[in-house]
Amino acid sequence: MNTDSFALRHIGPRENDLPEMLKTIGVSSIDQLIYETVPDDILLKKALDLDTAMSEQEYLEHITELSTKNKLFKTYIGLGYNQSITPPVIQRNILENPGWYTAYTPYQAEIAQGRLEALLNFQTVVSDLTGMELANASLLDESTAAAEAMALLYNVREKGKKQSNASKFFVSEEVLPQTLSVLETRSIPLGIELVVGNHEDFDFSEEFFGVILQYPSRTGKVYNYKNFIEKANDSQIKVAVAADILSLVMLESPGHFGVDVVVGTTQRFGIPLGYGGPHAAFFATKEEYKRSIPGRIIGVTKDTDGNRALRMALQTREQHIKRDKATSNICTAQVLLAVMAGMYAVYHGPEGLKYIARKVHNGTATLANALEKLGFEQMNETYFDTIAIKTDATKIKFLAEAKEVNFYYPNDETVSISINETTTVKDLNKIVAIFSEAIKKDFQKITELETGNKIPKEVARKTTFLQQEVFNKYHSETDLMRYIKKLERKDLSLNHSMISLGSCTMKLNAAAEMLPLSDPMWGNMHPFVPVEQAEGYQTVLKKLEKQLTEITGFAGTSLQPNSGAQGEYAGLMVIRAYHESRGESHRNICLIPSSAHGTNPASAVMAGMQVVVTKSTDEGNIDVEDLRAQAIKHKDNLSCLMVTYPSTHGVYESAIREITSIIHENGGQVYMDGANMNAQVGLTNPGAIGADVCHLNLHKTFAIPHGGGGPGVGPICVAKQLVPFLPSNPVIQTGGENAITAISAAPYGSSLVCLISYAYICMLGVNGLKKATQNAILNANYIKERLNGHYEVLYAGERGRAAHEMIVDCRPFKAKGIEVTDIAKRLMDYGFHAPTVSFPIAGTLMIEPTESESKMALDEFCDAMISIRKEIEAADKDEPNNVLKNSPHTLQMLTADTWDFPYSRQEAAFPLEYISENKFWPSIRRVDDAYGDRNLICTCNPIEAYMEA
Repeated sequence: MNTDSFALRHIGPRENDLPEMLKTIGVSSIDQLIYETVPDDILLKKALDLDTAMSEQEYLEHITELSTKNKLFKTYIGLGYNQSITPPVIQRNILENPGWYTAYTPYQAEIAQGRLEALLNFQTVVSDLTGMELANASLLDESTAAAEAMALLYNVREKGKKQSNASKFFVSEEVLPQTLSVLETRSIPLGIELVVGNHEDFDFSEEFFGVILQYPSRTGKVYNYKNFIEKANDSQIKVAVAADILSLVMLESPGHFGVDVVVGTTQRFGIPLGYGGPHAAFFATKEEYKRSIPGRIIGVTKDTDGNRALRMALQTREQHIKRDKATSNICTAQVLLAVMAGMYAVYHGPEGLKYIARKVHNGTATLANALEKLGFEQMNETYFDTIAIKTDATKIKFLAEAKEVNFYYPNDETVSISINETTTVKDLNKIVAIFSEAIKKDFQKITELETGNKIPKEVARKTTFLQQEVFNKYHSETDLMRYIKKLERKDLSLNHSMISLGSCTMKLNAAAEMLPLSDPMWGNMHPFVPVEQAEGYQTVLKKLEKQLTEITGFAGTSLQPNSGAQGEYAGLMVIRAYHESRGESHRNICLIPSSAHGTNPASAVMAGMQVVVTKSTDEGNIDVEDLRAQAIKHKDNLSCLMVTYPSTHGVYESAIREITSIIHENGGQVYMDGANMNAQVGLTNPGAIGADVCHLNLHKTFAIPHGGGGPGVGPICVAKQLVPFLPSNPVIQTGGENAITAISAAPYGSSLVCLISYAYICMLGVNGLKKATQNAILNANYIKERLNGHYEVLYAGERGRAAHEMIVDCRPFKAKGIEVTDIAKRLMDYGFHAPTVSFPIAGTLMIEPTESESKMALDEFCDAMISIRKEIEAADKDEPNNVLKNSPHTLQMLTADTWDFPYSRQEAAFPLEYISENKFWPSIRRVDDAYGDRNLICTCNPIEAYMEA
């Protein structure tokens, strides 16, 4: 056994397992299986031009060496990014813990109660600090959250505003530059006109439906917006505020002043800078907008026994239901980061947060006073953490960088300095010394912090926050460690068993890939430092772009989109810009097969396109003739086709080259959804099938962990003609020659977790990547054949093979009174997370094992499914008191004095022998979704508090 081979560790099936697996499938070799699965005309004729594999040790030495090329200056740039302290108890027990980072989105609430409670804590923190009634479970970053706020305010305009078609949105010139850029991107296809200006000069014209303000402002000033908000409300103009969450500890909440939406980032709550992310944004609003809020909301409900239970409320898989009518295309969140931020608030509590905020404010005031004593003019009369010094910025920059200090220089006469949680008295003296040297004047050393008083009394916080027990109970490391472990035990993650989710690719997230994320040389880099200070990051990101470009068969890549859905949107906006550059801006028809992911039509609508759905055949493939007819019908206005390959039905459609040619012949571009890229790498690619742009889910194919529902990364790779339009950033130069405006806040999106995908590609190497894809197909077809005769697989390729996933039909079991949900819940008793339920077809399970599961794991899953099939046969439609309908079975049920079920405790909890060795107990019985939606509770107050109200 080659112990240096990472592929050997990543790929599950052992060499001695292959003969039996191949025999079960009915082929003599993996090569024969691939020949019978993938159309020959799209197979790559030569190997990818990638490096050979590194061992884990070689990679870790390589990435450590690259980290030393990053220059970690003391950085006070601000602009929405401030270094914070990640409490080690949170770093070790959450960030570095596969029990947290390998969990899937909590669609199966009964085995996700820990994560759901952590997210409910996060929502409570946001609601309390913003003063809003409702907060979601995080968004991607502050800038995209601001864009979602603009879209929400547009959608919920007052009746009169809609009738008059009020479409202007006022943006304060004090918003962050990256937020303005994302607003520009998102406003154009929606027909919203941005008007940027000074809020103090705003005339509240009836043409405006909404405004957005920054609190504190980009320059650091703390404005009293109370009168402005009152006038806006009187004028039926809705108000969004982008707020610094740490400042809200000392500033009165925007909700207190009557705003409609508050957005921001929780990065300051213990999340590493990571050269721009990932960071959990927050989005808080009024309860009346609960049906329009983007993303996910965690709500309180009850289970079958009436016990308190949590689940995702209202928005669960909204895009897959509403499709082009969805309120947003965002179907992910930044769960892992939101969990960390929420735990930061739990650990510190309200008094700890007050201490941190006061320390930051006092440090800022102490610095301002010291510089004023030297004779410098400090221009912000009010501030929380940011001051603006009038001086020769060029000279200060030269001296500061020589001493490894970064400030922000908005113009030649201003130096902006933002103080953060990590800033010490020693750091303040170093800053003062730089300014002292500039004017050659001695200064008196700071020995202690002074008390700051630069927050206006009118906006100083008077309302209490975080009075709930959870924020006042776990302030020692022992207590928090045990609380985190208590929640972790309620969640089923990849460190317990296989999560065989179709279209979600829950593969191994190798420890060697994850280790660098804890290195401060990668974690403490601000996204807006001069690029020469980020040589290590620049090397990795450029190499990763090149690797992904080669893997996809394209010409260029942008890493900026930080979710798959955002990647879809970015790709469509690049197509839109391409057509406009050719004088064909009228091309707005987007063809989407009926089998497509629900985010596809939602993204198309957001990009200003008109969706035309094309038919599927009885075999589940795209109806080529219907597609051709639609393409010809709309040829004068055809923008693009959105297609998933292999198809969402788990099949390599043999007509894919013909399909892409039809689109090109009629003037359109082809967008390939990269959700199923795990079945392409090394065998074929989007370029080979004739696509023009694709997004890649780095959190699927390229091993970034799902983290309970995020972080996700969705870079886009494009053909040569689209490279000039790749997205830009207003602070750091990125993108093509004719770049579209920003898609997300940071220049390279979620840079820190891109290290994981870089590691995955480097350690697998050119041969390992291909082998991973082959084994993903092997594992899927092994499951397909083992389940043959017990379950019907709905679709297969022309030679009867599945791709890397398959759809199992559970609809016939209705005759026995059994629904697909019953099977999903019963799998929990067997120690498994359910496959994807009722997507893309209601009443089905979509199964994807991935390449990193061993034959032993596959057999245990198949044994469980076959055992459940026998239980289905024994079920009686007229007698619903059976083992399936009552699943999952909790420890409380099994240990109760009474047992009122017509089957044994053994049959309920230990139906197969292997389960007793490693039993996972669901912590609750089935949740009551309807009750929770009727009684929406989205903070961690006890239910009794709402009943009393």
